[in-house]
Amino acid sequence: MTARFGMRVSALLVTTALTVGAGATAAFAEPTAPDISQATEQRTLLKGSTTASYYWDDASGRAGDTGLPASGISMRKGLAASPSWPLMTEGYVIYKGKKAPFFIGDRGPGNPSNNGIMLDLDAKTFADLTGGTFNSSTLGVDGNGGAGHIKVQYVITKWGNGVGKKNHPVAFSTGAWGRKDTNPAKPPVDMVAVAAKKAEAEKAAEAKKKAEAEKVAALKVAAAKKAEEAKAAEKAVAAAPATLDANVAAAAAETDTSHTGTALALVGGLAVVGGAGFLSRGRIRKAVRR
Repeated sequence: MTARFGMRVSALLVTTALTVGAGATAAFAEPTAPDISQATEQRTLLKGSTTASYYWDDASGRAGDTGLPASGISMRKGLAASPSWPLMTEGYVIYKGKKAPFFIGDRGPGNPSNNGIMLDLDAKTFADLTGGTFNSSTLGVDGNGGAGHIKVQYVITKWGNGVGKKNHPVAFSTGAWGRKDTNPAKPPVDMVAVAAKKAEAEKAAEAKKKAEAEKVAALKVAAAKKAEEAKAAEKAVAAAPATLDANVAAAAAETDTSHTGTALALVGGLAVVGGAGFLSRGRIRKAVRR
């Protein structure tokens, strides 16, 4: 656990001034805590690593706290403190494969942030991550081997709208927590989205390649069909003279046969006529002799 005395008072004064400016009624109304249940599924705005401690400030004074969190939201699981991020900033931490969502509802750590401890998780979340249990009497964590600081990866999914540095955390002593940041960090490249986009592009390219291959195959089939038709036409043209000659020969033969028959008929006729004449002459001769 870490102390945050002077800086808690300063942050609380700023928060109180802002609240009073909003109206007397609002001054006594506790702000609504954000829903961080879907934090791990949102877009990544910033990612990094730091050392995290834990605390639990319920204004009871049992753990040396100085009052309720600076945001005015009562202490609860998921409420974390940052020395520089805007209040109501949302995100999650990763420790040994475990993910835990948080929102920044308080300021801290104070002096420890000068030594690189840039995040104060709530004791219940810390217990879950380290395999311990939250002690409601001492407001500490038991059964985790005495671990009070752990190395975590942090991911910011949403920045708070108020003052504070929208980038990698800096020590509380820098005063960054009280200045408006107009130049937030650029979101890192989302490798998952890049991979998905690449896969989609490869799928589209494969579909296009397949369509082109099918088109080429269809053109080849059409070309082969035309080639077959052209070949058949060439054969027909090549065979046409022979067929014509055969037809002409057949017609000629028929004509010759017709002529021969006529000639034979003519000869036969002549023979008949000639015979008749012969017979007639014979009869005449015979009659004369008589």
